[in-house]
Amino acid sequence: MPNTLPLRQVATKIRSKNAGPFWITIDLFFSTDEAYATTVRSGAITRQLVADLYGVDHSHIKLFELPDIRAIKVSYPRVTSQGSIHDRDIHAAQQYIPLLDIAITQPDPEAPDL
Repeated sequence: MPNTLPLRQVATKIRSKNAGPFWITIDLFFSTDEAYATTVRSGAITRQLVADLYGVDHSHIKLFELPDIRAIKVSYPRVTSQGSIHDRDIHAAQQYIPLLDIAITQPDPEAPDL
């Protein structure tokens, strides 16, 4: 069984915020190249995962891997527009929470380097 850690232990900062009244963006920041690369290699952060967690069509999700700044950025359309009567998080500040426990597969320390 592979060794995994929750994303909350791999990323240094995880935040969500508005990206306009109709979009939300989630930023994942990593303190080391290794933590960033491990997360990307794990394949855990996908458009389909975001679609499933947030109830949006996977074809509308934007996913950016940014190795130069050790970050992953995910943007998706809001289910309800910001400030509407049905909006429960006007600043989208709590939308990152479903990602915290996503399992990130860690490299096997005993595996040979290829």
